[in-house]
Amino acid sequence: MFCTRCGIEIDEKVRYCSACGHPTKLAEATANPYASPRLALDQENKKIAGVCAGFARYLGVDALLIRIVWLALALGAGFGFFAYLIAWILMPKDAPRTAAAADYARQGG
Repeated sequence: MFCTRCGIEIDEKVRYCSACGHPTKLAEATANPYASPRLALDQENKKIAGVCAGFARYLGVDALLIRIVWLALALGAGFGFFAYLIAWILMPKDAPRTAAAADYARQGG
């Protein structure tokens, strides 16, 4: 395989060219699109709409903790139910993951 920037020959298993540092196709295929989390509905880990799972991913905590807090707000203060509906309407849907990104996430990347 050859580097598309500098043209030197590189191994198939390398992610970056040793001469110029340009990423190869392997680096692009295994890139994590969720390196910086964004607030969006999590379509893979959802129970109802993905609101709690989206907040959990954004905050970097377990989704169960967010679900318990949201349930306490809904039952205790009463505004948790309306906040959930508003978040469901306003939060964008998560972009569909590619197979490489899903494998990367499954491996704990």
